[in-house]
Amino acid sequence: MPPPHVLREYALIADGERGALIGPRGDIVWLCAPRWDSGALFSSLIGGPGHYTVSPRGRFVWGGYYEEGTLIWRNRWITENGIVESREALAFPGDPRRAVLLRRITAVEGDADLTVHLDPHADFGSSGPREVRRDGDGTWNGRSGALRWRWTGAAAARPRDHARDVTGLVMDLRLNPGDCHDLILELSEGPPAGKPDASRAWSATEDAWHREVPALGNNLAPRDSRHAYTVLRGLTGSTGGMVAAATTSLPERAEAGRNYDYRYVWIRDQCYSGQAVAAAGPHPLLDDAVRFVSARLHQDGPRMAPAYTVTGDPVPDQRTLGLKGYPGGYDRIGNWVNRQFQLDVFGEALCLFAAAHRHGRLDAEGWRAAEIAADVIARRRHEPDAGVWELDDRAWTHSRLSCAAGLRSLAPAAPRGRARSWTDLADSLVSETAATSTHPSGRWQRSPQDPRLDAALLMPPLRGALPAEDPRTQRTLHAYTRELTRDHYAYRFRHDERPLEEAEGAFLLCGYLMALAEHQQGHQEEALRWFERNRAACGPPGLYTEEYDIGQRQLRGNLPQAFVHALMLETATRLTTAAAAAPAL
Repeated sequence: MPPPHVLREYALIADGERGALIGPRGDIVWLCAPRWDSGALFSSLIGGPGHYTVSPRGRFVWGGYYEEGTLIWRNRWITENGIVESREALAFPGDPRRAVLLRRITAVEGDADLTVHLDPHADFGSSGPREVRRDGDGTWNGRSGALRWRWTGAAAARPRDHARDVTGLVMDLRLNPGDCHDLILELSEGPPAGKPDASRAWSATEDAWHREVPALGNNLAPRDSRHAYTVLRGLTGSTGGMVAAATTSLPERAEAGRNYDYRYVWIRDQCYSGQAVAAAGPHPLLDDAVRFVSARLHQDGPRMAPAYTVTGDPVPDQRTLGLKGYPGGYDRIGNWVNRQFQLDVFGEALCLFAAAHRHGRLDAEGWRAAEIAADVIARRRHEPDAGVWELDDRAWTHSRLSCAAGLRSLAPAAPRGRARSWTDLADSLVSETAATSTHPSGRWQRSPQDPRLDAALLMPPLRGALPAEDPRTQRTLHAYTRELTRDHYAYRFRHDERPLEEAEGAFLLCGYLMALAEHQQGHQEEALRWFERNRAACGPPGLYTEEYDIGQRQLRGNLPQAFVHALMLETATRLTTAAAAAPAL
């Protein structure tokens, strides 16, 4: 099995329906199929036995890059004989029933001598290859669990046997200078369709990415913002649902137990993404977010869950797989979020719908979904909830203020009766919360029973719950900056008496919130410092995780984390316009 790498060295290829992680040795070590939340066919990332590797022989150094505006990745190796590239992609846009993995290896300079390994083990390694055969044209066919696979371009491959069972296929590949070689792996639950032509598949994938990803030219960081949009598009399927991340169980802190399955659609994260896209323009991912969130509100109403599968089904209960896990992590799938109530998601849904309305993208179904969300807030606003960080049930300040923000953002466009009632409800939420959760210093506190600060308290003023000049807004920002930030890195809250960076990594979402908050106050230079500091917290492929270890400069948590890319995009967009300075306290 390929050894694990630090997370900053993995690249993502994705087609909206599923995604794969590729390491610097050309090792695809993670791919769930047919959907994001299916069992993994390649799971060596978390200690399973499956992988698909194309790697040079001998000594080499690695680099790589994405073709702009796409999730087509190019691994590039400088070997002792020359330069070799492997172009990697999942055929885009993805088919929910069939994955097509494209790899094109090119000897850019000098001869290329590589080894290719295909070890398909479905269901996180529990179902190895079976019924493996080579057709007369050199195409390999086989099964792994419920998946059928077909491998084209590997006629010279040979089975690797163990105890009379085929455990995989291996091939030596030698290319002359300038030569290229195509490999195509197809995965489906039914019989494979007609064989794809490599050149046509590559051309169709390039064209589709160019159609799907906007230019985003009017932006503080156009290239990085476009890449963030591309990542979000790669994580968004045909249902409109966007998974929170492509992976499960990658540790936020070694052996600390904070390892979760993020291969599901979190309503809050989807709303963050839609609002970020709306800041940049009326692009298709805004419609996708509205479509998925609206459908869940119509489906479940007051019992809308915090997260769903991409098909809108319940998230399964958490369990372990019996694998070793990524070093420092575990092997969990499923998520206990399925048992939580999170009040703030209804407010975030209203903020999303308001952003869509401003672009003329909220239809009648969307308005009915907004009415459902507002009614839920009215009925359930006094219930304790798990909050944005999914902790114990309390009357979280952030949750209630987020609902006020959502109501206020959409009320001006609502029918007259609704507009008045929604505004009155928002006013009540703010006044009730102020009565129980205003700290003696005049800032907001986490909950009536918890006087501490929390990064989440920066969000409601940004969404319109309170004005930028409100003393509570400014005092919360000043206190948070003093107590929960270090060197332009931000943390969620204080866990205990340890130094902040020892309890958890810097939370990149919070760093972008700081940039937006400083911008809202008219502190443009400070906002830019926050933006640039957190924008750099990625590896060579430009992917973000949830947390960043500032001591070791390493990524921590599942990869890539969608809401970080969303807030990066929103921050880069909003910082292009100077905000009026709020009056100082």
